[in-house]
Amino acid sequence: MYQAKETRYDKMVYNRCGNSGLKLPEVSLGFWHNFGDTGVYENMRQMVFTAFDNGITHFDLANNYGPEYGSAEANLGKLLKENFASYRDELIISTKAGYDMWKGPYGDWGSRKYLLASLDQSLERLGLEYVDIFYHHRMDPNTPLEETMGALDQAVKSGKALYAGISNYDGETMKRAAAIMRELHCPFVINQNRYSIFDRTIEQNGLKQAAQEEGKGIIAFSPLAQGMLTDRYLNGIPADSRVNTDGRFLKKEQLTDSKIHQIQALNEIAKQRGESLAQMALKWVLKDDVVTSVLIGASRPQQILDNIKVIESAGFTEEELRLIDEVSVEKKA
Repeated sequence: MYQAKETRYDKMVYNRCGNSGLKLPEVSLGFWHNFGDTGVYENMRQMVFTAFDNGITHFDLANNYGPEYGSAEANLGKLLKENFASYRDELIISTKAGYDMWKGPYGDWGSRKYLLASLDQSLERLGLEYVDIFYHHRMDPNTPLEETMGALDQAVKSGKALYAGISNYDGETMKRAAAIMRELHCPFVINQNRYSIFDRTIEQNGLKQAAQEEGKGIIAFSPLAQGMLTDRYLNGIPADSRVNTDGRFLKKEQLTDSKIHQIQALNEIAKQRGESLAQMALKWVLKDDVVTSVLIGASRPQQILDNIKVIESAGFTEEELRLIDEVSVEKKA
């Protein structure tokens, strides 16, 4: 029987999620990859044990994480039942709905019908009475925002979620959502968006500034740009890379000679800081206290141990930030 380490809270940093009472670990564990039916269950177990033993209390999922859809939730449900029943109140479990999940007109986007049905299914797979955060996964141009936010509000007020969140929203739409949630007195506390040295969309679409103004948290996914901000591609594309066999996420055409030169230059900056490229990239996302937590993925326990070293790494000098920008930001013609 798994017993968590007594020292699990000794080093991890916990940041307040916007102006709410909820705190998240500076590093959270995402279940987007390697927790579906194609993964090895014992490896999943060891990754989750390693995460929790080192203070990672937040596990992030979505209804269609797999493959197959729903299998990441089902596997976490099994892990929770077999190993974490006595630790439920120490965990933050989040899930989402908004992308395609089942056939027909009611298994996608942002209708009340879809969101509430999906949450019920997620709870069944997880074996839980509630999730801590329930997100709408993406903006829906064809459903009134009031309906989508009303569904999140109902999820919270029914006791099936403690907090509401939104993912992949821009700044303007997030502000509208926040206004609706204020009227509903619903605890909307967090935005989940892609953010990395290579992808600064939340700065360009106003989300980062809007979250700060509205007192909402941000949790960043893909902080390592699907592995580009690691030592994996320093010398080009390895023969065994997923890029060659599975182009669903990182595509071969993204790894141009220019991009590899950027990766190499960033790695030199990281070396000067005495850390790996991945550790520097995670620290960069957290650099200004606007981002509450970074979501890491992992394929083995050691990656988790390597990535959580970010909580002990030094902040950036102005010169380091300038150099990172000089290397990584595409110049406009």
